[in-house]
Amino acid sequence: MRKAFPKRGADWPALETEMNQMSGDDIDWRRGRAPLYVFHGSDSAHEVGRQAFMKYFSENALGGRRAFFGLKRMEDEVVEMGLDLFQAPDGAVGNLSTGGSESIFMAVKACRDWARAQPRLHEPFNIVAPFSAHAAFNKAADVMDLDVRRLDTGTGRRADVAAMAAAIDDGTIMLAGSAPCFPHGVIDPITELGALALERDIWLHVDACVGGYVAPFFQRLGRDIPGFDFAVPGVRTISADLHKFGFCPKPASTLFYRFAGDRERGLFHFDQWPNGQFSTATLSGTRAGGAVAAAWAVMHHLGVDGYTAIAGELAAMTDGYVAGIKAIDGLHMLAEPDLTIINFAARKPAELDIFAVAEAMGQRGWLPGLTQNPKGMHAMLSMFHAPGREEYLADLASCVEQARGANSTSGLRAVY
Repeated sequence: MRKAFPKRGADWPALETEMNQMSGDDIDWRRGRAPLYVFHGSDSAHEVGRQAFMKYFSENALGGRRAFFGLKRMEDEVVEMGLDLFQAPDGAVGNLSTGGSESIFMAVKACRDWARAQPRLHEPFNIVAPFSAHAAFNKAADVMDLDVRRLDTGTGRRADVAAMAAAIDDGTIMLAGSAPCFPHGVIDPITELGALALERDIWLHVDACVGGYVAPFFQRLGRDIPGFDFAVPGVRTISADLHKFGFCPKPASTLFYRFAGDRERGLFHFDQWPNGQFSTATLSGTRAGGAVAAAWAVMHHLGVDGYTAIAGELAAMTDGYVAGIKAIDGLHMLAEPDLTIINFAARKPAELDIFAVAEAMGQRGWLPGLTQNPKGMHAMLSMFHAPGREEYLADLASCVEQARGANSTSGLRAVY
């Protein structure tokens, strides 16, 4: 039966009670039982982000240039800090968006408009990407009538640069690489992709949505993190989400352009209506002012020292998960993670259905993350996952034995 529009209003205590009841069966994500969707760096960063968001709860970032000048300054400074972090050259620019999919969408839009002005490129245009690239590339391509050529990954489940080079034709406008890819948690060979992009004069976009704001601090810790940012020649645009490992409230992502002219290609301009000039750098018009303010506040609150400290905790925690998984008989890592995304599977799939293991974990209150090709379990770890590590590993070992002993199979499907 359809929900009727309420005849009378309700006060907050009653509404809060009902909301709590509605969420009573949610996955216990605060105890690390969700493998994605939510992220945590530190309690203080969470509180600073919350306070800053609520301070600018009503402001619309669309009006930054005309009405909310402080908010506009905050947005500009967030972009400048990101450009500094990603070693951008003089003249590089950027802007905030509402999420990684929108950042990727706008990069593809800018690239598409650039390609239209290149006589050597011919429609229908295409993007060449590894199989592990995010679905947002296909979402953008679907809207813009582009093709995405997804190719099998190579060594270590990283992009196969030779295969990507062979797939390029006179309709190829973009190469895509990830830092890291969401399925396997590994950084593609961006240096080699950059060289290929320069050689063929093709746009290279680096999707650093899930790793951009933590990888530089892993590097500071001495971890072996491959180059992925504007220090790599040939990288033309980078997307990186603040609301993931920047530990900022949602919705907040960033998109950076090596060349200011490329950002202009990403803009939407229109003035053929009664209200005059309408211009946005994003697909969305209205944007949450609170998200801009919170990003500015969290970045200033943590600084290099704070982010580096969290990176150290994340690295140690991830190492603990990887070692614990490897110690379980019958499991192995599908890829050795560069950052905090883990992807593991049954060593002998014919003897152990990893989805049956996942199903058993679900029965114990864990939301299982899954990959379908190859078949495996998956998690993107933040500090929410630190307290529950031993419990997770113990339950995982038990569920492996349960699935193996019952010789069970599962009808689960991988869903993002």
